[in-house]
Amino acid sequence: MRHGVLDESRSRVLMHRAGVAAAAHGRLIMAIWLVVAALSLLLLPRVQSSLKPPSWEIEGSPSQRAAALVARGFPELGDEQVMLAFDSVQWPNWDVRYRRAVTATTKALDVRPEVGAVQPMPRLPDQDPRHAYAQAGVTGDETARRQQMGAQRTTAQGAVRQASGGAVTVTLVSTGAMYEELNRSGMDDLRQAEIITVPAGLLILVLGLGTVGAALMPLLVAAAGILASLAVLAGVAALVSVDSTVVTVISTLCLGLGLDYTLLIMLRYRRARADGDDPRTAVGHAMATAGATVAWCALAILLACASLFIVPAPIVRTIAVASMLGTFLTMTAALTLLPALLPRLDRLLGWGRVPWRGRTTAAPRWVAWARHLMRHPWRYVLGVTAVMLLAAAPVVNLRLGMHYERSAIAGSDLGRALARMEGDGLANTTMLALPRQEGTARVATRPLVAALRADPRVAQVSVMDNGRDLTVLSVAERHAPDSAHSVALQEHMHDLARRHLPPGQEMLAAGGAALLADVTEELGTRLWQVLALVLGCSFVLLMVIFRSVLIPVKAICMNLLSIGAAFGLLTLLFQHLGAAGTVNVTLPLLAFTLVFGLSLDYEVFLTHRIAEHYRATGDNTEAVVEGIRHTAHPVTLAAAVMATTFLGLLLTHRTDHQQAGFAVGAAIILDATLIRMVLVPALMRLFGERNWWLPWPRPRRVVSAGARPARERVTAHR
Repeated sequence: MRHGVLDESRSRVLMHRAGVAAAAHGRLIMAIWLVVAALSLLLLPRVQSSLKPPSWEIEGSPSQRAAALVARGFPELGDEQVMLAFDSVQWPNWDVRYRRAVTATTKALDVRPEVGAVQPMPRLPDQDPRHAYAQAGVTGDETARRQQMGAQRTTAQGAVRQASGGAVTVTLVSTGAMYEELNRSGMDDLRQAEIITVPAGLLILVLGLGTVGAALMPLLVAAAGILASLAVLAGVAALVSVDSTVVTVISTLCLGLGLDYTLLIMLRYRRARADGDDPRTAVGHAMATAGATVAWCALAILLACASLFIVPAPIVRTIAVASMLGTFLTMTAALTLLPALLPRLDRLLGWGRVPWRGRTTAAPRWVAWARHLMRHPWRYVLGVTAVMLLAAAPVVNLRLGMHYERSAIAGSDLGRALARMEGDGLANTTMLALPRQEGTARVATRPLVAALRADPRVAQVSVMDNGRDLTVLSVAERHAPDSAHSVALQEHMHDLARRHLPPGQEMLAAGGAALLADVTEELGTRLWQVLALVLGCSFVLLMVIFRSVLIPVKAICMNLLSIGAAFGLLTLLFQHLGAAGTVNVTLPLLAFTLVFGLSLDYEVFLTHRIAEHYRATGDNTEAVVEGIRHTAHPVTLAAAVMATTFLGLLLTHRTDHQQAGFAVGAAIILDATLIRMVLVPALMRLFGERNWWLPWPRPRRVVSAGARPARERVTAHR
């Protein structure tokens, strides 16, 4: 028995039967999807209205523990401190009318049950005389605090307007308010990006497939996946926080996967039709081959996204759920709606032919390239590897951080208030909690306070003690919580505590900068755990699919190479040449899992076609040539559309969206070209029969339904 590669007897027979059944019951399936689409359109406004800021709090983190200590020891300070930023173009802050407006605002907020003490902030030396500040403590968990933001804003703005006749304004500044504003701008950005990326993707499909009718089919399936996913999001929005980032991820992913999966199945269908099969038989063949590949590819993405659940940050887990939901529903649309549509819209696939494209195929050019590659494998292995490693080199200097995306909110009241605070040297407040056993002496803080006041990054320090078990130092910082100065100050404050506090005295920090520091540290630690989990799951999955040890190892190395090169280019563009200075701390986790899953799509598709020919002939070199001939066109076309979809995020104003779009788009381009069309075939040529080695005997294989001889007739992609 020749070395087999794929145990097709079950999955392919099942997919063949599913395709035939979907074609036979197409009207029912289309009716179901129409109902889903109609319901989704009705629920779509609810998605936008229910958007909430994401939760970044990490259960059990030092910043969360510190916030809990402060809230318990000083109930009037609440669970979060919100800054009230006052401004007036007419009066200075010492004017009695200005002070009356500030007092009226603080009293109006004081009567709200969720608001603790509202205390005016002392004037700073560099503060603009038209500005004034007060700090309010807000109680409740993160969800409750987010829900009350709108009412608090209305109360404060109404009180200051009534007291000053509109001469004084106030803005409530907090981490939650900032993310709420980002939600608004993020949705506007997403709509603008889709206006450009969807027509661009359609144009690429028309040019690649040769007809308008064929190009519309992937968009139809992708739209079904997006609408179904958004409908489910609308249903669960009351249970989890869904923000614009989640909507962006799910929309972009569904669009890309819908186009990708539909192309793989539809091109197989068109080839079967060109070989003389009737529409239903062609659907069965396409589902037995490409449909089975789509199912495996979706499983790879689901496993990769599931690995994110080991990260305790709620926003990361929400994005993981959204990605899995979008992947599953898009796969479902491709495996049910598409086979129902293809026989009924068979004639539509040839409608709107591009006149200058004709009926020729690019297969001969790909065959010529493949044979050239087979004659010179070492030349291309060494050359491409060197290029990819050179592109990946900047990643060693990768710096992770989080930003408040000022460019996206610069024109809003919140953005202007943040700018005023930073200009006045009151950009952030950190609460340093010093707990002690009840009944023990008060913590000696004078040396620490003196050291903090001597630091030029600190605007002022105040000390509070509840007389029982807690001392709190309120540290007003001159730099924003997401700045490099603030990050360094957080580390410096802990160093000062070790030097100036009594031995064994615990100090915990709460506030925006402390939260960002905890998130950055936690995600950096979890990245390696997620990496190990994704690599392990990918190895097992590919070994099960291909009955090989070497192919999974090769696939993992190739994926790491493309991801490394993409992040190297990202580091160069955004960190060294751009204004961001750092790469968003969530990006390595999210982009790695997503790109790894997408890269496995192309790995399974290409290697599967090579395996088909090798199983039939036993000629490894010729099998690689045939694999390139049959997959080069769909892989490069699907990658072009997918990359366009993600690169469209570069048109948004948010740096984190731009970075995500560039990283995923660049990785897809590198993977579909240099990796899949050059490096992988060259390595498989060099490995020869060792590609299919297993240390234990292989099970018998049964020829699947819909199987065809390996040497398929080369036909035009109509």
